Amino acid sequence: MRSRQYGPDLTPPWKKTAPAPEVPAEADLVVEEVTTGFCGAVIRCEKTAQGPVVTLEDRFGKHRVFPMEPRGFLLEGRVVTLVRPSSPAAARSAPARTASGSVAVPGARARVARAGRIYVEGRHDAELVERVWGDDLRIEGVVVEYLEGIDDLPAIVADFSPAPDARLGVLVDHLVPGSKESRIAEQVSDPCVLVVGHPYIDVWEAVKPSAVGIRAWPKVPRGQDWKTGVCRGLGWPENTGAAWQRILASVHSYRDLEPALLGRVEELIDFVTDVGDA
Repeated sequence: MRSRQYGPDLTPPWKKTAPAPEVPAEADLVVEEVTTGFCGAVIRCEKTAQGPVVTLEDRFGKHRVFPMEPRGFLLEGRVVTLVRPSSPAAARSAPARTASGSVAVPGARARVARAGRIYVEGRHDAELVERVWGDDLRIEGVVVEYLEGIDDLPAIVADFSPAPDARLGVLVDHLVPGSKESRIAEQVSDPCVLVVGHPYIDVWEAVKPSAVGIRAWPKVPRGQDWKTGVCRGLGWPENTGAAWQRILASVHSYRDLEPALLGRVEELIDFVTDVGDA
């Protein structure tokens, strides 16, 4: 009778975990950490006494550091093992990204416009959304329109005639408890409409002061036009149009915006596009 030769590993085959493919942690590679679900782009890799670690940055600019453990990350839904790039040149070949932080799709054509829409309060809001999310919106076929205020929001919603395949998202300035804006928003209860807002008096404030090159946005006394008061407080000419162009020119990506605005716009885009696409 022949004796069977066994290797040092006595683990039954059905209990063994298949090795995960190794992927270089190149700059801007977007992965999800399996334990926490944190999703972000690779910022850098470092060697520590405990082993290599990777720093990820999410869409809101938040950084988290994770050990580069085997099977520790998801890439496009599959488990992978991140490894350090073999050379600095590898990091430079990372995929390009849009201003919103999404992976750019070279040569992608704009989708035919959806029936759904995103409404924002004013032209400045629309221009800011276009500057950061324009590429994403064109690929998704989402049109952004601006309103001159939301005092007639219930009538505007009724006129739009929202439906499951024609959702409406509305972005409201200064949507805080007890405000006029919050009372108006509460009047809209259609399940095909999502009304969200940021806490700022005006969308100007949603741009980080550091991006504009100022310490902070000035406090404007009640009863005074806010934009004019900002210009005065900053020592700028009292030309709000020129001031806005200066502010808008300082925005290059989502990193220049406050998280309170970023999250709301992303929420609206998800809502309007979630119509059971094939």
